Amino acid sequence: MSDPIGPVFAALADPTRRTMVQALLRDGTTSVPALTAALPISRQAVAKHLATLDGAGLIERAPGPGREVRYRLRERALVPAASWLTETQHTWDTRLARLKATVEASATRSPGARRASSREPAG
Repeated sequence: MSDPIGPVFAALADPTRRTMVQALLRDGTTSVPALTAALPISRQAVAKHLATLDGAGLIERAPGPGREVRYRLRERALVPAASWLTETQHTWDTRLARLKATVEASATRSPGARRASSREPAG
């Protein structure tokens, strides 16, 4: 079974990688030296986090000045994960609304049974 959104959620589960994504959203592109200067981690750790984001399909290399390697967000990379979240939220909300309606209907049909079950036992 193929899970195209699993790597996206796994990559975004890490707060450092989410910070990197936020930097890319803010700046458009970034580089390993820029991220190393902005984050309290080593250059090697930055490169490893970027590799994880790349492996999840979230970022790609961008043309930069000279030999500097720059990264940018891959266009529409979050669409499958966002669609899954939207569909799941809709299904979740629908099921909860049905449960609420069932519980409320049950409570209005048998108010005596509800009161009797809430009484404390004699003793």
